[in-house]
Amino acid sequence: MNEENLKHIEQLVREILIEIGEDPDREGLIETPKRVAKSLQEITASTTKEEFTEGKMFPTETTGNDQLVSVNNIPFYSMCEHHMLPFFGTVNVGYLPQNGQIIGLSKIPRLVDYVSKKLNVQENITREVADILMEITDAKGVAVVVDARHMCVEMRGVAKNNSVTRTTYFLGAFNEDTQLRTEFLQTLPKVGF
Repeated sequence: MNEENLKHIEQLVREILIEIGEDPDREGLIETPKRVAKSLQEITASTTKEEFTEGKMFPTETTGNDQLVSVNNIPFYSMCEHHMLPFFGTVNVGYLPQNGQIIGLSKIPRLVDYVSKKLNVQENITREVADILMEITDAKGVAVVVDARHMCVEMRGVAKNNSVTRTTYFLGAFNEDTQLRTEFLQTLPKVGF
């Protein structure tokens, strides 16, 4: 998003404030259009990126018995593409390395950030994290579980506070082997919002 985009968003936010009956020139709202434009720039930072480029792989000694790698409780924040309201929660990722190739642990939270920083739905975040991780790692299998609270559910419409939505996506060995899937699911921490 360039400076011209930001200025245009500021003007549009100012118009929205007027349309909902607010005075954009009152003290509390004078800087609001600029703040909203900057926050949208940050929240949707991945919109202009074509692909995730931080998937560095590392070789390890292979024993022929690669074990489950699980990274849990990765926080994320995103914006619902239906109402442009926030949803947030945690992502839990597991993968079964292949041929001794592992991804740097910090790359998984970076992948979550990349996938979530655009207008989205939770189901897509879950699937995209799994698909991209599988593509980068060529793992035997990938498992992703996302737990989230949606402000479009809590603030409007049905207005059900503290409801948590869980989505899952399994690829490769996790999709085929129920025992492996169960092992991963047992590593998940309790949902705590």
